[in-house]
Amino acid sequence: MVSRRRSGTRWVRLGVPTVLSVVALALSACGSSATDEAATSAESCVDTSGDTIKVGSLNSLSGTMAISEVTVRDSIALAVEEINAAGGVMGKQIEVVGEDGASEPTVFAEKAEKLISADCVAAVFGGWTSSSRKAMLPVFEDNDALLYYPVQYEGLESSENIFYTGATTNQQIVPALDYLKEQGVTSLYLVGSDYVFPQTANRIIKAYAEANGMEIKGEDYTPLGSTDFSTIVNKVRTADADAVFNTLNGDSNVAFFREYRNVGLTAQDMPVISVSIAEEEVGGIGVGNIEGQLTAWDYYQTIDTPVNNEFVAAYKARYGADKPTSDPMEAAYVSVYLWKNTVEKAESFAVPDVQEAAGGVTFDAPEGLVTIDGDNNHITKTARIGEIRSDGLIYTVWDSGEPIEPDPYLEGYDWAEGLSG
Repeated sequence: MVSRRRSGTRWVRLGVPTVLSVVALALSACGSSATDEAATSAESCVDTSGDTIKVGSLNSLSGTMAISEVTVRDSIALAVEEINAAGGVMGKQIEVVGEDGASEPTVFAEKAEKLISADCVAAVFGGWTSSSRKAMLPVFEDNDALLYYPVQYEGLESSENIFYTGATTNQQIVPALDYLKEQGVTSLYLVGSDYVFPQTANRIIKAYAEANGMEIKGEDYTPLGSTDFSTIVNKVRTADADAVFNTLNGDSNVAFFREYRNVGLTAQDMPVISVSIAEEEVGGIGVGNIEGQLTAWDYYQTIDTPVNNEFVAAYKARYGADKPTSDPMEAAYVSVYLWKNTVEKAESFAVPDVQEAAGGVTFDAPEGLVTIDGDNNHITKTARIGEIRSDGLIYTVWDSGEPIEPDPYLEGYDWAEGLSG
């Protein structure tokens, strides 16, 4: 599989890390193929003649990733409701067509094809795991359609058909490593789920560690949905690293942190910094199992600004006072507004017009001002390290002070040379 990265105003095709079996299955499922040549644009069936415009919402509402993705679906719906109440997009009301990716990359590819070709949506919002995104990527490129992907990921990718509204590596993983280094951490143990994001993220972490005098004391992966962590946690305990860098995803985090606490490991003895645990997951894990541990994101519910306070109040009013907000769902909420703002700048729902207009489009988001980088379709983000406290919320203990420009290929870091090859 290949993706494209824009240099100036031109998109250049670049190789990206893939899981070949996932790609093959995804392509078989959706009946299309990706080649090294530019994909032939499919004729759009989007209907702009009426008073409504369709968009797709594609998230895991079942399976191991549902613990995380249901809130993404909910925040997309909230943004759509707010936009419709304010008059819609170019005078049209947004109609959402929802689909369940069922935590399976091949299902995401099938549902993406359906949303584009049968439901004729103007854009799709959703996805979580990098496996799901990579399975969908050729579907969107071959159909010349738009996906707004809301979750932090491993970088080393860009496509003119995907807008990445979660953090890329230099906006999350690199700041997390810089923070640990500043805290005196000189050794790490790496624990992750066995798929694209953790594997690629750990390649980056190991390159950073080598350049910055950090020792990697161990590296373990487990399939998504795994619940037995006794062996891995015992290996972590005996390795005696200064900290654990956690790239587990979904409900595996519940079992990992419960076992971590069972063997007597604490945030004071061996802190864990996680890049896929947000406020929603804390409740499922149990505050007592994770209190004091660290996270790296760009948004927390506890950000005290008028924009975020309004957002939190609106979300709780819609879904319940006990429902927290979190980084991925905030990024999904932001993505709908960025699409709206881009469409209105372009004065068109057509994909080429939206792509051309995207660079420089902004939104005053709950996380702070974000801006689309037209050269790579990522957005500026303010990095934040947070600590999980007894009320189940995450509080910022460090932030970057200003939005960080996206650098998905880590071109600004000498130690990362060769990683994107």
